[in-house]
Amino acid sequence: MRIDLISLFPDFVAQIAGHGVVGRAQERGLLSIHGWNPRDYAEGNYRRVDERPFGGGPGMVMLIDPLRAALNAARAADPRPARTIYMSPQGAPLTQPKARALTQPGEGGAERLILLCGRYEGVDERLLRAEVDEELSIGDYVLSGGELAAAVVIDAVARLLPGALNDAESAAQDSFEGEEGWLDCPHYTRPLEHALGGVPPVLLSGNHAEIARWRRMQSLGRTWLRRPELIGRAALSKADESLLRAFLAEREAEAADRAETAEPDGRRDSDPVPGG
Repeated sequence: MRIDLISLFPDFVAQIAGHGVVGRAQERGLLSIHGWNPRDYAEGNYRRVDERPFGGGPGMVMLIDPLRAALNAARAADPRPARTIYMSPQGAPLTQPKARALTQPGEGGAERLILLCGRYEGVDERLLRAEVDEELSIGDYVLSGGELAAAVVIDAVARLLPGALNDAESAAQDSFEGEEGWLDCPHYTRPLEHALGGVPPVLLSGNHAEIARWRRMQSLGRTWLRRPELIGRAALSKADESLLRAFLAEREAEAADRAETAEPDGRRDSDPVPGG
């Protein structure tokens, strides 16, 4: 997959994308990232890329022509069709299904993506209406520019490309994956015993059916506690309802055990002493 980045700071994103899974995807020829700086297409001695907004107000707005020229150059660099996305807090939220769709041509994705990164107060609305296929947001907050958001999209998409991960099952077991889109279960590794606690015995049992049941129960329970709105979107099967009840019962039992070991003042033996 090819991703073109329209940004005043394309090297910033390239540095981020040169590491980890995204860097490995590039090394394996699964992904190529190309930066285009609108300032290179601006005219005049100062190569202006922004101007004050009509109607007054603080800040500057990015000009149409330098951005449009950079977009045209990016599109001309590869004959394959591209989907142009503007990184904006006003866009639809980036989700795991959306990231996967972007890797699938014909399902909201394309053989290549063009990510447009704004700066200052934003981009002239006329360019967005004429040149952008969709707007995408990574959350309900405002950044100084779209570069970090673009880096998030690149990472989310790159790790879903076949061959990007050393273990293909890693992506399938991630949070928000699968039909339910639940959170992932807890994970443990060596050492077996630690001052912070031990490993759940079921994970050491070798019983794959019980391990799978435990992991699904933990995934369901963790989602119920931390992101209950995700559970509300799906009708639970009777088996999952039973797992959720078992999870909540275990938590109640653990809470009761902790209450019994607490000292009279309500402080548990393991709690730090204030000022100590």
